[in-house]
Amino acid sequence: MALTDIAVRAAKPQGRTRKLFDGGGLYLEVNPAGGKWWRWKYRFGGKEKRLSLGVYPDVSLKSARQRRDAVRQQLAAGIDPGQARKAQKLALGGADSFEAIALEWHTKFSSAWAASHGDRVLRRFENDLFPWLGRRPIADIKAPEVLSVARRIESRGAVETAHRAMQNCGQVFRYAVATGRAERDPTVDIRGALPPRKERHHASIIEPKRIGELLRAIDTYEGFFVTKCALRLAPLVFVRPGELRRAQWPEIDLDAAEWRIPAERMKMREPHVVPLSRQAVDILRELEPLTNRVSSVKANAPSFVFPSARSAERPMSENAVLAALRRMGYTKEEMTGHGFRSMASTLLHEQGWNHQVIERQLAHAERNAVSAAYNFAEHLAERRKMMQAWADYLDGLRGDADVVPLFRHA
Repeated sequence: MALTDIAVRAAKPQGRTRKLFDGGGLYLEVNPAGGKWWRWKYRFGGKEKRLSLGVYPDVSLKSARQRRDAVRQQLAAGIDPGQARKAQKLALGGADSFEAIALEWHTKFSSAWAASHGDRVLRRFENDLFPWLGRRPIADIKAPEVLSVARRIESRGAVETAHRAMQNCGQVFRYAVATGRAERDPTVDIRGALPPRKERHHASIIEPKRIGELLRAIDTYEGFFVTKCALRLAPLVFVRPGELRRAQWPEIDLDAAEWRIPAERMKMREPHVVPLSRQAVDILRELEPLTNRVSSVKANAPSFVFPSARSAERPMSENAVLAALRRMGYTKEEMTGHGFRSMASTLLHEQGWNHQVIERQLAHAERNAVSAAYNFAEHLAERRKMMQAWADYLDGLRGDADVVPLFRHA
């Protein structure tokens, strides 16, 4: 349904960024601080991209539609509107401006990132850095000027965002140094000038009795069947939520009881093997007739294990599992989608499984010389044994039994 002026004006911020779609790729992005940005989603060269069309109310709904139509004409003519805008900015701001070099850096490196991460970084530049640093020649920017921008972000209580913005600034400055357009990175001089980041932990249930209660609650969940299957599988595979919801059927071999996630979807950009327990295979076999229907989607479209309720061409929402946990009565302080990883890590370590085996299964990057030698299939036999033992242990907790886990000492 197309937006109306009343709907745009009445759109209120929520706890996270929300999108209100209009049509033709145009949508209004409302961030938690109340800012409203017009954005346009399009595809060029087979890749999905986004373009900012201005800020509401400076740009009205009518004006946003006119801007959308203009860039659609560029797209129809075979021109990438995003690249065209970057070229225009380079001409206006100078090839050595902070904004020009930041956009150049982002274009060069974002192809190796997840699309969502690239979008977040670009929004951080657009919202918090370009308005104050964008037109400045990068070689002229000094530490006090950068600190002023960082403190402006900090002043609204966004300490984590301030640190991330300074990290991105430093990456751009170092890129400018490497390409001969700046002499040094001024962010080095402001280290320690911002309050430290607050250490954040993903909420997780780790008490065996409460884990059993959670598993029984999942078994009686009455929402969307695909979401229920994702909830049932999450504690058995304990991958990152994004890796779970973007799972695709060609990656899964049910006969071999194995799920191989390609490098481009892993946080550490390494392929990852997830051994599947008997229980995990049973869940996937039950789900397969419903969602593994390649003929029902466009040619070459992904065959998602957990598709969106609205379209088989998209994975389930990043909030689907979290919303299901809330519907079951679990608050954000008690359990999150990421919490299944903490749950498994904590209890498997307590049960005496080899630390390296657990970390390899969690796909954590180890930064020491020994662990650096491991590849994605390392410890696979031991991991298969651990994943089956873990699934059996969870079954015991689900049945409210006095469970004695299989201990495996290093």
